[in-house]
Amino acid sequence: MTKPDEPAKGSRRGILAAGLAGAVAAVAALYVIVGPNGNIAGAQSCSLALQSANAAKPFAKGDVAAFLPASQPLDLQNLTFKGPDDQPLTLTDFKDKTVLLNLWATWCAPCREEMPALDELQADLGGEDFEVVAVNLDRGGPEKPKAFLEEIGVSHLTYYQDSSNGLLKDLRKVARATGLPTTILISPEGCEIGTMYGPAEWASSQAKDLIQSAMGKEGS
Repeated sequence: MTKPDEPAKGSRRGILAAGLAGAVAAVAALYVIVGPNGNIAGAQSCSLALQSANAAKPFAKGDVAAFLPASQPLDLQNLTFKGPDDQPLTLTDFKDKTVLLNLWATWCAPCREEMPALDELQADLGGEDFEVVAVNLDRGGPEKPKAFLEEIGVSHLTYYQDSSNGLLKDLRKVARATGLPTTILISPEGCEIGTMYGPAEWASSQAKDLIQSAMGKEGS
């Protein structure tokens, strides 16, 4: 017989199961991101991104000292924006590439200042296994940002945009992209390796060493 002040074994098991389920849900929340329509993106293991973050950590210094390697990488594969032909894209379209995702706008002075360095980085490291994906967030049409890029001589970056700012909103929901510019290094599986808030000299040898270390390559 169960004592009056002692919960039944079935009740204890129920409480334990509920607590475990809550803990699992809390952990899962750290590894996924809300999609553009408010839906939770499918969770995946980000263990490889964590290894990349740990490999990059010693190189977060000098020009990229503010880079924050992820301790609990987010699954970002379902982030949505538009390509040069106005077609919708997600990070799954960049599968097998390490991506440096940069959010910028023409009204953001630090964004404008770092754009030539991002273009140079793409020229130096861009290829089958790496791409700088700079997404413009201007609310108007593409004329102004494209004119700015042409004016400063950017020729290696593909034009990506999200005038709806849905990308920015989705990242803010998970405490990323608190301002512009924000730059996130993302693994080929679509997981966060680390995040930089504010501008950086992305064409520097220190930035390249950090990126290449995350990719498992030797730096300069």
